[in-house]
Amino acid sequence: MATEETEVAADAAHGAADAAHGAAEASGAGMPQLDFSTFGNQIFWLVVTLVVIHVVFTKIALPRIAGVLAERQGTITSDLAAAEELKQKAVDAEDAYKKALADARTEAQKIVADAKAEIQADLDAAQAKADAEIAAKTAESEKAITEIREGAADSAKEVAKDTVTAILSAMGFSADAKTVTSAVNDRAKG
Repeated sequence: MATEETEVAADAAHGAADAAHGAAEASGAGMPQLDFSTFGNQIFWLVVTLVVIHVVFTKIALPRIAGVLAERQGTITSDLAAAEELKQKAVDAEDAYKKALADARTEAQKIVADAKAEIQADLDAAQAKADAEIAAKTAESEKAITEIREGAADSAKEVAKDTVTAILSAMGFSADAKTVTSAVNDRAKG
């Protein structure tokens, strides 16, 4: 019996070994992923994994990415608005500069015109004063010349009277002063 049991045990062990070897040959012959007996299990874990990935993406990753994108878009929008505002300020500053420059040129031209007018007025006043002084000196000179002419004529008459009296005396004639004065005056008139 012992041998019979030993034989049965050996046959059972041998049968189990053959079954294991056959299973190993069957499973070793192809890829385990393509074994139709495990498809249900693989599909279950595939669905679970996809659901977990979907939940992780929709609840954690995508909201963070959407927040970063929204923040980035907000930054870009605010930067564009700030740039537009700075551009407008630059345009306004340029316009103000051009207006200030035009005002300064106008003011400078006004100052130049006022200075020219003031200088011309001073020049006209100085010229009028000089003309008045020249006219006054000319009148004084003409008066002096008239006095000198009258004085010269009188002096010439006196010299002529003295000369006539001296010549008559030298020739031995005598004439009274009234006759000599009358003769010199007649001759002086022409």
